[in-house]
Amino acid sequence: MEGGDWRSQLHPESRQRIVNKILQTLKRHLPFSGQEELQELEDKAVSFEEEIYTVATSQSDYLIKISLEMLTMETKSQNPRANSIQSNAASNSESPQDSGTKDLGNQV
Repeated sequence: MEGGDWRSQLHPESRQRIVNKILQTLKRHLPFSGQEELQELEDKAVSFEEEIYTVATSQSDYLIKISLEMLTMETKSQNPRANSIQSNAASNSESPQDSGTKDLGNQV
């Protein structure tokens, strides 16, 4: 299937289900209180999905990129000690990590 064709095969309902899953992940791992902050999380979920949808080269690539980012967020929240070590290491040395996706945890 050519690069652009896969997008026409993906139904809007499927994209909305994916946005909902992203939102569920964000809500589990990012603190929020009140309707305004919930709306911000919803906006982040939509924005992230749109970004991946735009840059993905295939439906598989789209699903993999989203899944990896959500898995990364799950892993980071389950291992807070490693997170603080990684944060300290990252602040001491700039090592660009180009996965083609944004880190959802840094968007809020």
